Amino acid sequence: MDNELLLQILTAAIKTGTPLLLVALGEMVCEKSGVLNLGQEGMMLMGAVCGFIAAATSGSLIFGVLMAMLAGMLMSLLFGVISMHLKANQVATGLALTIFGTGLSAFIGSTYVGQTVKGFHAIVVPVLSNIPFLGSILFKHDPLIYLSWLITIAVGLFCTKTRGGLILRAVGENPYNANAIGLPVMKVRYMAILFGGAMAGLAGSYMSLAYTPMWMENMTGGRGWIALALVVFSSWKTKNLVLGAYLFGIASIMHLVLQGLGMKISPNLLAMLPYLATLIVMIFIGSNRMKEKLSAPMSLGQTFDSRV
Repeated sequence: MDNELLLQILTAAIKTGTPLLLVALGEMVCEKSGVLNLGQEGMMLMGAVCGFIAAATSGSLIFGVLMAMLAGMLMSLLFGVISMHLKANQVATGLALTIFGTGLSAFIGSTYVGQTVKGFHAIVVPVLSNIPFLGSILFKHDPLIYLSWLITIAVGLFCTKTRGGLILRAVGENPYNANAIGLPVMKVRYMAILFGGAMAGLAGSYMSLAYTPMWMENMTGGRGWIALALVVFSSWKTKNLVLGAYLFGIASIMHLVLQGLGMKISPNLLAMLPYLATLIVMIFIGSNRMKEKLSAPMSLGQTFDSRV
């Protein structure tokens, strides 16, 4: 494999892995608070369609991104009200949110199918882009990719270096103990849920305004589900999340690479590998023994009732 092909693969992996990274960051923060939201796919689709329509009608990509994040937050707020206040099962509510988001996004975007917008263009960072090899991989991307790196650093520092991160983890480990010492469990969980929704919406807008600047039904292609598995793979650690997102990005494009190299392996077989890995992880996600091994928040998926 020559350097030029390797450069193209790594650059494509970053682009393909960015929506996974964004939505997985939001889900990781949400799960650290003890809330399991399986509605990421639906929220991504709503972010994609609302971001596209807002950008297409206003002519502003930034406005489109903001509307996409707002759409994701409204969807997550719906999840929060049903699962937190109405005490519905988090898994069932998340699945319903995905079904609802998939259908609603198709309905809202029905008149925009196949339409395109002028998406985000790559920004070449002066000086840094001239670094041999790495410069071309890291510093010639659209602004949403640079934004994803800033958000990743901010989330990593928040979770590990701040009092807010400590409170988030305390709520996720045992909300009743956290409530007993005066921590605002419901407020913390709602903020985590809303952050997860904003990141899912942002990831959706990346799909419709940067990755493929157009709208089509189900354009997220199951990335919301892969992100859920990615959080487990990463053991709820930010640095592992970054590595995992880009590895999934490589796995997602390997069928194209191997086809280009002339290897006689079914492209359909290779294309399903990320989804197969996701399925295996989802089987283990409900196991308490596996939770302990991966350092999962111990109250993950459990409803909190302050009256108990």
